[in-house]
Amino acid sequence: MPGRPDRVVRQLAALSRWGFGLAGELRSTAARCPDRLAVVDDTHAVTYAELDLRVRRLANALRTAYGVRPDDPIGVLCHNSVSMVEVMIAVVTLGARAVLINTGLAATQLEAVVQRQGLKLLFHDEDLLSLVTATTVARITAGAGLAQLTALAPDNDLRPPEQAGSVVVLTSGTTGTPKGARRRNPDSLAPLAVVVSRIPLNAGERMFVAAPLFHTWGLAAFQLCLAMRGTLHVKRRFDPAGAIAHIGQHQCTSLFAVPVLLQRLLEHGEDAPTLKVVASSGSALPGPLGIRFMQVFGHKLYNLYGSTEASWVSIATPDDLVNAPGTAGRPPHGTRVAIVDNRGKPVPPGRIGRIFAGNDMMFEGYTDGPPRESTEGLIATGDLGHVDRRGLLFVDGREDDMVISGGENVYPAAVEDVIAGLPQVREVAVAGVPDVEYGERLAAWIALHRGERLNADAVKEYVRHRLARFSVPRDVYFVDALPRNATGKIVHRNLPRPDEFTDVDI
Repeated sequence: MPGRPDRVVRQLAALSRWGFGLAGELRSTAARCPDRLAVVDDTHAVTYAELDLRVRRLANALRTAYGVRPDDPIGVLCHNSVSMVEVMIAVVTLGARAVLINTGLAATQLEAVVQRQGLKLLFHDEDLLSLVTATTVARITAGAGLAQLTALAPDNDLRPPEQAGSVVVLTSGTTGTPKGARRRNPDSLAPLAVVVSRIPLNAGERMFVAAPLFHTWGLAAFQLCLAMRGTLHVKRRFDPAGAIAHIGQHQCTSLFAVPVLLQRLLEHGEDAPTLKVVASSGSALPGPLGIRFMQVFGHKLYNLYGSTEASWVSIATPDDLVNAPGTAGRPPHGTRVAIVDNRGKPVPPGRIGRIFAGNDMMFEGYTDGPPRESTEGLIATGDLGHVDRRGLLFVDGREDDMVISGGENVYPAAVEDVIAGLPQVREVAVAGVPDVEYGERLAAWIALHRGERLNADAVKEYVRHRLARFSVPRDVYFVDALPRNATGKIVHRNLPRPDEFTDVDI
């Protein structure tokens, strides 16, 4: 819808001054649509004009009370909320670095992040107080502390910093202390155009973001929402009934989630007819889950494959997911993908190799640790995959997850996808375990839907009829649920091992 000419002029002026990062997108939308809702959480709803005012006050308070300057790293340890959004944008407004921290970290991991990132200040939610008490950095609660800090702060605008602020996203940390990946600020609306060329989002989108904003996928959704002058809907914690109720009450038009949350919505069993788009990313989307989801929620599921470092790599449309379940889709305009062998040579269609990718939104580098492996302008995603003869990309698993059993290369993701096709299976993880004779063997951990029964022999026979002999798990363990981190990824090191089971069907 065309805007008032005076407001459009102010919108363009804000983008010209502040650029296309979070600070510029907020100011430009506040100039054009001041009364539109910007963020709605469990207890608050703020318009763009109100959010702009709150951000200016907080930025001024941080500069005067805490001496925050350009490139200072400021930690943000918060659940999805209006406050978290306010803090993020205020930090980058000053040209500083907003370091987004996973709320699921252990206290020792958090302190390692504080030290490695050199945090000057840490914002945290009040319910995370026990996690941060041992940290060695100044702290502010994102509730009462934030309100007190901004109560008397001036609301005068600031000048744009010489160097734009940035957002640092931590890698998953499933195998140790997470690293900080510095996200790139867009220099135009081109990245938005790339995404909406595959995912049909509209200006003024009412977007429910179930993925954590501290995760690359949640952050990307938030950035898209700002760029489209939309309304961001978030809840501190996800529960299917609450999410469906919120989506219906606020007539949300799109949902951004990770696959495990789609599974939980399916189990809840209630549709959300106002949704026109459901976008999934953050971890592998099993083919059977995608099919079942569209049978209930309609032909509206999109799957984006990417990484913290590479941004997006490929996008699968609903047609792609129906015709090739489990596919990651095709690279969008401006993205290059190469599948190469261990010598860096391209492999033919159908053959599994290492995935390298590149586009204009690749990360700027790690704030700590060695650089990401790269070649010819592309960086390694850390995944293995293949492209079929239709040009569709399939991700076959992490490079470090590949199992060599008796000299055969086995990809656990392919076995997981097959087992997920059993109607009794709620979720499954497959990994390699040590084996005296074969070096490694496959083990499967399976959680069943409530009231369902299955035995190990049935699982093995099901896999044996669909994959090669060496892909059949030797061990099958039935568990109540799989261990996951706050972004929904399975934490393989926390999977129960054989000696932890007392009564197990193997």
